[in-house]
Amino acid sequence: MTDRSDLSDPDDTTDVSSAAHYRILVLGGGNGGCAASHRFRKLVPKGQLAVVEPSDVHYYQPGFTLVGGGLMKLRQCFKPMASVLHKDNVWLKKSVAELHPRSNSVILDDGSEIKYDLLIVALGLDLRFDMVEGLSESLKLPRICSIYRHDLADKTYRELQTFSKGNAVFTLPNTPIKCSGAGQKICYLADEIFKKRGVRERINLFYYTYLPDVFDVPKYAKPLNEIIKAKRIDLSCRRSLKSIDPLKKEAVFDILNEQSKPNGQTAVQKYDLLHVAPPCSPVKPIRQCSELLNANGWLAADAETLQSTKFDNIFGIGDCLGTPNKKTSAATFSQMRALDKNIPAFLSGKKLEGHYNGYSSCPLIVSFNRVVLAEFTPKEPLETLPYDQGRPLYTAYLLKRYVLPTMYWTIGINGHWLGPATMRKVLRLGRS
Repeated sequence: MTDRSDLSDPDDTTDVSSAAHYRILVLGGGNGGCAASHRFRKLVPKGQLAVVEPSDVHYYQPGFTLVGGGLMKLRQCFKPMASVLHKDNVWLKKSVAELHPRSNSVILDDGSEIKYDLLIVALGLDLRFDMVEGLSESLKLPRICSIYRHDLADKTYRELQTFSKGNAVFTLPNTPIKCSGAGQKICYLADEIFKKRGVRERINLFYYTYLPDVFDVPKYAKPLNEIIKAKRIDLSCRRSLKSIDPLKKEAVFDILNEQSKPNGQTAVQKYDLLHVAPPCSPVKPIRQCSELLNANGWLAADAETLQSTKFDNIFGIGDCLGTPNKKTSAATFSQMRALDKNIPAFLSGKKLEGHYNGYSSCPLIVSFNRVVLAEFTPKEPLETLPYDQGRPLYTAYLLKRYVLPTMYWTIGINGHWLGPATMRKVLRLGRS
């Protein structure tokens, strides 16, 4: 690993901006990048932390499911990027084109080179509709939708409001994906919408997942299976969408073995409405920088410290990481707790003592007013509230619909919210 622990003191106000060199460079203006840039701006002189982000708009992506289900308006899910980035930081309104970790530099899409002392990678992931044959070019067609893009989330709600008869098929891909529960959430909300409109008896609901069960945490899989049975949803496990034929209205699924690999066989499902949770991959500049990747092609980082295992002046946060946790907003904010200790420690040449425990959360909305509040690590459930969160509850719905969006905008993206660990210690008598 390269040794870059001799960073300058924050009180040193030497102007190096003319050399396009920043003490801290944050790649990405999503929730991880915003939170990190706010939290760590005081560690360096004003103007010595830069954020690379091309977008004019910052989206509250956990709200897209609610938009698709008619429980939230899209206008409630975004704010101008300029309003969520701190004014003391430098905003480089460009895209990342190349990463060159050996020279501590990043090439932007205009060809300019940016040097850094410390790099925080928060580039998220790419939605890869192109990895399903026939899908990308079909997204503009009626009856094909997805809540994973803001424009398609609105389209999803419109489709659910007008669909009245036939097979409605919902999918979950065989790749790491942001919020792996979203595919079934919108399926549950579709059931609610169809019942409200009085057309449910004429619609067959199908949910296809690559997992061996509806959810990969057994505690929550049990109540979710009961909900699926009660809603008369046809569940197919170990299936991954391979291709679609919009003319025949057919979806072709790879059948997976116990290692989640295609076994050479396929299954064909007729659809009249298709909702796709797309395959995902690291963004292109990460994919193309083999020096930064783990064996699975994601950003290689220690699962606890979030420091790159290849270059010690690089840290990661959020969906871009190749760590074993589920990719959610809740995971990102909990990762900030580890970085909150490790970034200052690294700048001071001290031992990294911040440890992320793999926590993630998925508020599984199962009706218009009930949520199963799943909280877990890769090993086990890790619940915060002092009751059984495996039950679908109205209080959990209120948390999902009203409390979490407010927390996101007020204490999340400005770096004040470091996950529920402290709250859990209080409510769960010391368990963290």
